[in-house]
Amino acid sequence: MDYNWDTEQLKLRDAAIRFAKKELQHDVVEMDKESAFPREAWKKCADFGIQGMPFPEEYGGLGTDIMTTMLVMEGLGYACKDGGLLFGLNAQMWSVQMPIFRFGSDEQKRKYLTPLCKGKWVGAHCMTEPDSGSDAFSLSTTAELKGDHYVLNGVKTFVTNGPVADCFMVYATVDKRKRFMGVTAFLLDKGTPGLQVSRKIEKMGLRTAPFSEVVLEDCMVPVQNRLGTPGHGAALFNDAMEWERSCMLACHIGEMERQLETCLQYSKVRKQFGKSIGQFQSVANKLVEMKIRVETARLLLYKVGWMKKTHGAAPMEAAMAKLYVSESWIKSCLDAVQIHGGYGYTMEYGLERDLRNSIGGTLYSGTSEIQKNIIAKYLGL
Repeated sequence: MDYNWDTEQLKLRDAAIRFAKKELQHDVVEMDKESAFPREAWKKCADFGIQGMPFPEEYGGLGTDIMTTMLVMEGLGYACKDGGLLFGLNAQMWSVQMPIFRFGSDEQKRKYLTPLCKGKWVGAHCMTEPDSGSDAFSLSTTAELKGDHYVLNGVKTFVTNGPVADCFMVYATVDKRKRFMGVTAFLLDKGTPGLQVSRKIEKMGLRTAPFSEVVLEDCMVPVQNRLGTPGHGAALFNDAMEWERSCMLACHIGEMERQLETCLQYSKVRKQFGKSIGQFQSVANKLVEMKIRVETARLLLYKVGWMKKTHGAAPMEAAMAKLYVSESWIKSCLDAVQIHGGYGYTMEYGLERDLRNSIGGTLYSGTSEIQKNIIAKYLGL
């Protein structure tokens, strides 16, 4: 494994940090309070090239490799304090754009991938159902072929970006008896008759990435809007989740690095009992543990990136990274709050927002328990 970054990669990361510091710091607290979608920031990210990074130039992308993309996203996480925006961007890039790029037709790529890369559209991924969470493939949403259309019926929930989406990637089953072999993916446009974005779902953290239900009632979808072949949805979904687990966490590495620097600075200037609190072993130990977490998390994540770049797949390693990085982020957030004492509990310092946002990392893209199941399977258990 070679983690030596070339000059161009480092320039791109540094440019992302400067961009985020300048353009993505406005009204973060108020937007979080109001659960408001930061559309202006979303468009600025697209103009910089974030949403298009790993995709070809012909579809509005930059064509960067996975390692470069991870490095840039780490820089973005370091400088951007809006965890909801970071989550929403990653959710679209890896669970909507990547499946279209890898499995879509040329026509589907031109119609959907290009505006998503350029920030003209926002995309939403619709898999989870009210009675189908970790058991993702036991879907109730059906897709019945009638002539040159499919008729979709069902309800999706916890749809990231649902209230603001211009297109939806919807998973449904063409035959419930086949379970995962019947799952099929479809691309739906906003305003498609029978598609309704239902109630907005308020949540603990990541509040600027809006959640909603999506209701499908006799929703007519042309055959050409099917992504891949019938029954290919499970493989498509698993592929998307591996990409998401591999790349979404890069922002967390940057966030952990920023948080460590914040705590180090605070521990040197905050004085109690006549000396800086960093000189107390109990505080110093927390800082040491935060440092170890960010360094080990970074190594684990970039190993996944290297494996996907060189071997094309890393399902067990991606699950390991997802498990370790997400749980390490929570532990570091708790340590940061404790180091700051009462100040850490206030909204002023932003640490409570980091903590609220971090909890979601053990849930989305498969819970920590699901990641352990995946790892156990590849261990032959």
